[in-house]
Amino acid sequence: MPGDLLPGDLFVMAGGGTGGHVIPAIAVAREVCRMGYRVLFVGTERGVENRLVPAAGFRLEKIRVGGIRNLGVATRILSLWRLVSETAGQIARFREWKPVAVFSMGGYVAGPPVLAALLRGVPVVVMEPNAVPGATNRWIAHWVRRALISFEETARFFPAGRTELTGLPVREEFFNLPPKSEGEFTVLITGGSQGSRTLNKAARQSWPLFREAGLPVRLIHQTGSAMYPALADEFGATGLSGEVAEFIPDMPGAFAQADFVVCRSGAGAVSELAAAGKPSMLVPFPFAADQHQLKNAEAFERAGAARMSLDKDWNGQRLFEVVRELHENRADLAAMAEAARKLAHAGAARRAAEILMEVGLHRI
Repeated sequence: MPGDLLPGDLFVMAGGGTGGHVIPAIAVAREVCRMGYRVLFVGTERGVENRLVPAAGFRLEKIRVGGIRNLGVATRILSLWRLVSETAGQIARFREWKPVAVFSMGGYVAGPPVLAALLRGVPVVVMEPNAVPGATNRWIAHWVRRALISFEETARFFPAGRTELTGLPVREEFFNLPPKSEGEFTVLITGGSQGSRTLNKAARQSWPLFREAGLPVRLIHQTGSAMYPALADEFGATGLSGEVAEFIPDMPGAFAQADFVVCRSGAGAVSELAAAGKPSMLVPFPFAADQHQLKNAEAFERAGAARMSLDKDWNGQRLFEVVRELHENRADLAAMAEAARKLAHAGAARRAAEILMEVGLHRI
């Protein structure tokens, strides 16, 4: 190991609020621990980190902080005050912890520990999985030591020579899917664990079209909890092949069955599509911060790995037409799959941990 890094040296993991921030950080943290070092997470009481981080066996230092964009004046003032006060608290904690480096997934939760690190001269490594960085990573771009990105075009937001195309940590199961077996043309529709009203409504509208056309298609649909009871009953009455589920616990298994995927375009979703080499229709969530889902979908579409539809334009007729076209044109489907695979990056968590070690070694 590097000469001036000692076994047990501490690395701080910053970022929380959503699984997209926390799960990749946990993957990197596990690699750091395998190398013989300690990690400590900084997050909030109300974010998913409060559940996921302790469950993964890591310590969580809690702070109180909120976003400052698109808020009322009073709430914004309170959030700014908490940002300042929690940053001061983190500076004091950094004196005690003496971290070697900070790893940040971005987001408002990362604000206090990242600002404290920059003010105390502790090097910061950020992982930016979206085509366009979020506000926090854009604000600190010129002060980060390294930026780990998933799209080549993201490099323009950071100083030259400080980026590396590592991709986002994705479960190995997605990289190791068996080849799709012959059989019914299968479409996987998922709006994430919470579901998507737009994707759910479009699927419901498409069912009579598939039935009337007699197209031999199997549909696997993760609805989320809100619309599941009604959709499950209605789908059962259609006589179509497939299944409607509130939640699919084995998503790699569902990907393995799918010829085509219809989903949102968050960083985690597009990274899994690339790892699995699955062609897709991406329907960006229109209210995502900084329109990052739109930018991700546009990047995949430019690469030939996916097609894209705006949320306002997506409906059952378009779903039916796209599936019918690709069912009849397997060459286009295969080309999209190959383009998706070219966007995949295996070993992202391990490489991120190695970069943290490199930065820690040269932290002076």
